[in-house]
Amino acid sequence: MSVTSHRTESSPVVRVDLGAIFCSLELSQSKWLVTSLSPGSGEKLSRFTLAAHDVAGLRARFAELQRKAEARTGQEYPIITIQEAGLDGFWLHRVLEAEGVESHVVDPASVAVSRRKRRVKTDRIDGETLIRTLLAFKRGEPRVCAMVRAPTPEEEDRRRVGRERKTLTCEVTRHINRIKGLLYGQGVTDYEPRKRDRRKRLEELRTGDGRTLPSRLKAQISRELDRLELVLNQIRDCEEERDAMLAEAATASRPNPSSSSTAIHTPPRPTVPAMLIELKGIGAESASVLWLEGLSRPFDNRRQVAAYAGLAPSHWQSGQVNHDQGVSKAGNPRLRTALIQLAWLWVRHQPDSALTLWFKNRVAHNGGKFKKSTIVALARKLLVALWRYVQAGVVIEGAVMQPS
Repeated sequence: MSVTSHRTESSPVVRVDLGAIFCSLELSQSKWLVTSLSPGSGEKLSRFTLAAHDVAGLRARFAELQRKAEARTGQEYPIITIQEAGLDGFWLHRVLEAEGVESHVVDPASVAVSRRKRRVKTDRIDGETLIRTLLAFKRGEPRVCAMVRAPTPEEEDRRRVGRERKTLTCEVTRHINRIKGLLYGQGVTDYEPRKRDRRKRLEELRTGDGRTLPSRLKAQISRELDRLELVLNQIRDCEEERDAMLAEAATASRPNPSSSSTAIHTPPRPTVPAMLIELKGIGAESASVLWLEGLSRPFDNRRQVAAYAGLAPSHWQSGQVNHDQGVSKAGNPRLRTALIQLAWLWVRHQPDSALTLWFKNRVAHNGGKFKKSTIVALARKLLVALWRYVQAGVVIEGAVMQPS
């Protein structure tokens, strides 16, 4: 059986009715590659290279594309752009939106690419891929990609405190490990740099063979302690700023979505941080991470909540193969880490809650095994329960509140 093609040589391979000028932006530290698809151009892609951060040149390029499209078709067309979320953040996205350009930021991991072992990758190919992705997204094709919701500058700035504290905490661990490693080579194993008497203890230390610490080693450890104390002071400053931000948020209030102008006026609900801190087992650090990294965002359902934290299950089914691969780990790693830590705290401080009882029954059913995988499942359930609690006021069954 033969298949006859009715396509003529003059007809294009793909017919696209363009109602706008579609542009993809490949951003790097040295140059920007603008790939565009305009109406009346025979469905041909054009490319233009700019110096990095040349916003004026980008405006001129957009104006030139609009002028040429109007000369070909006699109509004016808007600009629609797409760029990958990456090093440049969202400043260019905000600039384009402020000038009336429809801008989209896509999660690069959600864009379909060739699965060849050694696939070709260039900025030119990436620009074409983004154009095809944008066209499919505007056509309404489901699950073609995942567009990123750009945070406001205020939301982005609020997250700095928690993320800086996490970075400083990791730096403290590096300094402590370095000091202990230097001392371990001299036979000293009982020195704790975190304690307040660290300077006094350093002078009293003796090596494993009874000698005083060598002078150059002691000087090096002293300088390490200087850096350690500096980082500890910076962590204290971050925590004070975090507590002030939570206190300010706790005194504020948000409108009740169930109230309307015609209904009976209901008092405004407390803010998300205030509601989280009311639960026993959730402190200032956990509440700030949950609020700033997850629960401040809008979600449509519980699946989106779990997927954003990377706690959604990833299933594998092909033919007779049918099994789970565990959680996807494709979401916010800071939120996921905080939730797993909070799940252990929840079991300790909320022993009579329904979630803790579910965890204990599941572990008992498995003969005391698989605690780590079960705590991850508890973290997912806890996140969904906290989302319902802060959004709809649904109190977690059996949860105990902090004493006032």
